[in-house]
Amino acid sequence: MGKRFSYFHAAQIRITRPTGQLDEIIRFYEEGLGLKRIGEFSQHNGYDGVMYGLPRADYHLEFTQYEGESSAPVPHPDSLLVFYVPDADELAAITSKLQHMGYQQVESENPYWSHGGVTIEDPDGWRVVFMNTKGLSVK
Repeated sequence: MGKRFSYFHAAQIRITRPTGQLDEIIRFYEEGLGLKRIGEFSQHNGYDGVMYGLPRADYHLEFTQYEGESSAPVPHPDSLLVFYVPDADELAAITSKLQHMGYQQVESENPYWSHGGVTIEDPDGWRVVFMNTKGLSVK
């Protein structure tokens, strides 16, 4: 038998999901959150897409839209993208900016996220949580 590992080592992680309104998704994540666009494609086997790098990590988000498709799957209220924002002033600034852009705070399905967090829905109804903590301590 070969050597056993308790976990594997991935070089990168991409989280991807479809949308039916790519332009509005770009506005929310790029203009609203200020995420850096690290890639994009157009008419690749019928798909358009955009990728955003996440701060200080080898992780990125990708949003794709299939030509002619105008809807995306309806998310469950507990389908979350969580950003840990330790600076309370930064959290207030980002949520205020999003609210001025027309995105409103919603009540979290799980009350845990309401203690120190702000939940805002993106244009597709997926919930983005901004938690005022340093996040998990990974060892």
